[in-house]
Amino acid sequence: MSEPRVSFEFFPPKTEAMNEQLEASIDKLAPLAPSFVSVTYGAGGSTRERTHAVVEKIVKRTNLQVAAHLTTISAARGEVDDVLRRYWESGVRHIVALRGDPEGGVGEAYVPDANGYAGAAELCKGARNIAPFEITVGCYPEKHPESASFDHDIDLLKRKIDNGATRAITQFFYDNDVYERYLERVRAAGIDIPIVPGIMPVTNFKAVRRMAKLCAATVPERYGRLFDHLEDDPKTRQLVAATVAAEQCWDLKARGVEEFHFYTLNRSELAFALCHMLGVRPQAERKAA
Repeated sequence: MSEPRVSFEFFPPKTEAMNEQLEASIDKLAPLAPSFVSVTYGAGGSTRERTHAVVEKIVKRTNLQVAAHLTTISAARGEVDDVLRRYWESGVRHIVALRGDPEGGVGEAYVPDANGYAGAAELCKGARNIAPFEITVGCYPEKHPESASFDHDIDLLKRKIDNGATRAITQFFYDNDVYERYLERVRAAGIDIPIVPGIMPVTNFKAVRRMAKLCAATVPERYGRLFDHLEDDPKTRQLVAATVAAEQCWDLKARGVEEFHFYTLNRSELAFALCHMLGVRPQAERKAA
């Protein structure tokens, strides 16, 4: 079976210590030659400048393709267009176009800016009008928590594709049957772009369960048992997290998945180990083989 393609997500650090951790993670993962790395945009557009700073730093210090996240929240159309132009001038050729979460986070009612883009589909169109960006978007195997139905969700995904999106990355999920059923739905609807599974290892079970509840994502009951009483045992917790995530990735690969996107949380250890178990090796090792 061929070596899968991988990509990694990072977020803008808040402190110098976190910045050092991010740089170390990028240095560890870069030799794996990912298809791209993405940098997130905080709720309500709250990390705009920090996101841009991280994006520019990666562009300058590595050969990685950087996909800059961009959202429509709390910003007029002109502001967003200015960010797009700035990215293009910085050498960024790939964006992740998202509606984004309100500043209060997931669960707060979304109100479009009166002078802004209404959502991700409009943002895709606007980005293509600015420059020929490669555009990745989000999708939701258990449907977006605000969507009335799967049909509505899939119609929105179609609009994003019609406006220029060429790849979709899923919200994290832990039941591979959920992903497979979703893939069947979108293919039946005539959608043929890559639907890349977003993999988030369970490094903190309580945090993941809380996030999953907000996102309407299912966490299997067995996860509760697997991570029970490991709050104060980080080494064992990481071993369990690696095992569970490896099982999920191996099963997805056996089902024909050829591309994985890892939500790294700015840590490289688990993402690197999972890539290794999937057969992805540093570029230098590939050339020597």
